[in-house]
Amino acid sequence: MIMRMSSLFVRTLREDPADAEVPSHRLLVRAGYIRRAAPGIYTWLPLGLKVLRKIEQIIREEMDAIGAQELSFPALLPREPYEATNRWTEYGDGIFRLKDRKGNDYLLGPTHEEMFTLVVKDLYSSYKDLPLSIYQIQTKYRDEARPRAGLLRGREFVMKDSYSFDVDDAGLDASYQAHRNAYIRIFDKLGFEYVIVKAEAGAMGGSKSEEFLAKAEVGEDTYVRCTRCDYAANVEAVDTTPAAPTAYDDAPAAHAEETPDTPTIDTLVDHLNEKFPRDDRPWHAADTLKNVVFSLKHPDGTTEALAIGLPGDRDVDAKRLESKLGEGVVFEPFGDADFASRPSLAKGYIGPGALGEKKPAEVRYLLDPRVGEGSAWVTGADVAGSHVLDLVAGRDFSGDGVIDVAEVRDGDPCPACGDTDGGILESARGIEMGHIFQLGRKYADALDLKVLDENGKLVTVTMGSYGIGPSRAVAAIAEGTLDEIGLCWPREVAPADVHLVAAGKDEEVFAAADRIATELSAQGIDVLYDDRTGKVSPGVKFKDAELIGVPTIVVVGKSLGTDGTVEVKDRATGEREQVAADSVVDHVVGLVRA
Repeated sequence: MIMRMSSLFVRTLREDPADAEVPSHRLLVRAGYIRRAAPGIYTWLPLGLKVLRKIEQIIREEMDAIGAQELSFPALLPREPYEATNRWTEYGDGIFRLKDRKGNDYLLGPTHEEMFTLVVKDLYSSYKDLPLSIYQIQTKYRDEARPRAGLLRGREFVMKDSYSFDVDDAGLDASYQAHRNAYIRIFDKLGFEYVIVKAEAGAMGGSKSEEFLAKAEVGEDTYVRCTRCDYAANVEAVDTTPAAPTAYDDAPAAHAEETPDTPTIDTLVDHLNEKFPRDDRPWHAADTLKNVVFSLKHPDGTTEALAIGLPGDRDVDAKRLESKLGEGVVFEPFGDADFASRPSLAKGYIGPGALGEKKPAEVRYLLDPRVGEGSAWVTGADVAGSHVLDLVAGRDFSGDGVIDVAEVRDGDPCPACGDTDGGILESARGIEMGHIFQLGRKYADALDLKVLDENGKLVTVTMGSYGIGPSRAVAAIAEGTLDEIGLCWPREVAPADVHLVAAGKDEEVFAAADRIATELSAQGIDVLYDDRTGKVSPGVKFKDAELIGVPTIVVVGKSLGTDGTVEVKDRATGEREQVAADSVVDHVVGLVRA
């Protein structure tokens, strides 16, 4: 196939789009792959659509290879199935809702667990029909509050979602492993570095959960890896090792002390070291217990206050908190009006006293796992200008439960091996490209998906869920392979195999380029042919070729007339070689098929 630049629906740009925040977004727009239609919504232009379709085909081939079967659900979905699973409410403002002319409620599909479950319930009733894996590649819709970074976080995006259906947990384990292996093959072909990490199931529910993250500095996900063992996890899924209980029989009694002008941890630590010095070492922020209060709004409209007690050297990680609270819960730190409505909470001096039995109504108090029984703390005395020293957990205060949402830091002990051989965590950034879950029976229970087992007894089907974002993959691949002059596609997903440039005005140049394009196409090589004439200079053509990023660039120019050669350039390495015009077709075919 030959795509001619003279007629191709594309315009390259020299300036970055004003709303572009990451390199892939800037270059995909400048190189003519996508165009913004609205915040978080993009039009796929011919070059971009070719890349997207190649990614989809790689996914499709590997899914088919494990026996999964493709179908396609509508994007416009009725309310009732999502009401049955309570996700109509749980999604909160995160989905697009609408009514038809008769007043019936619909949504634009953000994900299709309910529809997959119901179609299997409709058609299958026996264990003999299982195991089953089915999938679709389809557009999804989510009302992102802050659509950003181009294709990396949009309101409309393409997703491959597949689901496995098994009679028992052993079958689910096998289906999960088959999908996991297929994902490894898919990501190996897509041409960027990735890592597999433990993940939170979040609103999807289920037990075992892993993410496939593309390594990228612009990624929104932070993950950690151990320096000693093979532990890797999204920070949202890191499990802090709970502090071991310690004896407190001989611990001194708690005592309140005047600590004027110490509303922050830093000012408190300075005051402690000046007025209440320790004999063994200086006071540190980790010796203090700070209590952070959030206002929560649930999808059903109810509100509550949540107080979190954690060591003073840590902050609450908003993404970790979001994952623990669940889909659709909106939260923000307490403001002045919130404190005014609860005068027992002394801003800057909140302690467990006001959060214990005497706490205001609708305030939950949850503690970090590091606040173990018997541990002693300095914390607020619930009075401005005063703190309590030697306050012991389990003796003087307790919480309503535990919540693990403090920031994870480089150097933290590894949850898997840190207690035995000193493994520590190191962090990096990544883009979520795939997510696999063992859903279990959450949706099958909600929608009554059962089959008869081999003994004629009705059993609830167990499910797995496996997602990949093809449209996000376009950006992730671009992000992982671009350079300072443009895009640089791996051959497997490039919009063409060869970018052929006719550089010059001589008829001989265009005649030779036409011949090369035709012969390459006849051998099954996709050619992007810059055949533009008129005022388009060789310099513009060269810059466009570098910007567009096809892996092999062939330039027919001056050297054709001087020594009968053309230039073949490797876009990724920049290496160039002069090849005889008569043999360049065979040479390029060899490169493409190597």
